[in-house]
Amino acid sequence: MTGRERGDRRVDRDRENHTDKDLLARRFEADRGHLRAVAYRMLGSLSEAEDAVQEAWFKLSRSDVSAVENLSGWLTTVVGRVCLDMLRSRGSRREDPLEYYVPDPIVRVADTTDPEHAAEVTESVGLALLVVLETLGPAERLAFVLHDMFAVSFDEIARIVDRTPTATRQLASRARRRVQDATPAAGPDARRQREIADAFLAAAHGGDFEGLLAVLDPDVVLRADGGRTLAAVSKVVRGAEAVISQALTYAKFRTGALRMVVNGAPAVLSVSNGRPAALMSFTISGDRIVGLQILADPERLAALDLSEEDLARATY
Repeated sequence: MTGRERGDRRVDRDRENHTDKDLLARRFEADRGHLRAVAYRMLGSLSEAEDAVQEAWFKLSRSDVSAVENLSGWLTTVVGRVCLDMLRSRGSRREDPLEYYVPDPIVRVADTTDPEHAAEVTESVGLALLVVLETLGPAERLAFVLHDMFAVSFDEIARIVDRTPTATRQLASRARRRVQDATPAAGPDARRQREIADAFLAAAHGGDFEGLLAVLDPDVVLRADGGRTLAAVSKVVRGAEAVISQALTYAKFRTGALRMVVNGAPAVLSVSNGRPAALMSFTISGDRIVGLQILADPERLAALDLSEEDLARATY
């Protein structure tokens, strides 16, 4: 074989490898949305979910997957394993009390019609459920999320958590009971939920105690998360009268209001000097508000997917 022929073969191999990598990249991009959804439910953090998905790409690009029949399934288990490691690491160093923690929201300005955002919100999971998922152990959370939300078999999950399929099934069962016990019943349709949220806001701004009492469940829970910067703001308030007291107090501060959709639920963003000040999301069951999640952490508010044009739509 001549030197030229050897060179031609190397060029052919390089082209073939390049083509394979391009094909792999396209396959990965096709699954990115699904993988992000898995990671977000596992971690409750948008930035950590992106990190987990990126780590899955690194593992894919360094692996021989020529014998893998179901690449989407393979990637799902890889992301699950990465998230499990992240949850275990987080548990050993976490300092913020879970009682106050509000997971990262997926936001959309209400009444906009961005198809990408609309689909993302529709496919997302409510903040109330994410709060419950935060109370699960890493292995329980993995078993529940992968099996109950993404139909991954217990045999596959067992290999990730290094347990038997029977033990893995028990993990998911325990998690499922806790989720069912803590998750409120489904609320009315989106239009009615927005009406209830707007009624709460109008009553709060008008100082209408009876109006607030009419839309709040007697056992409503308000959870406020100020992060590290505003740790003094972080609190849990329980019961309608205590929540009303908080609502009437904060309604005295004049800020802009921007109607939002957060993880598929009605919400409102307080805007001060053109910047997000607090994001309040409503959890509604029946015709009553059963939960209020308030994100006041300046660092995470600054990272919301909102433009200056969005914020300029706030009304005062």
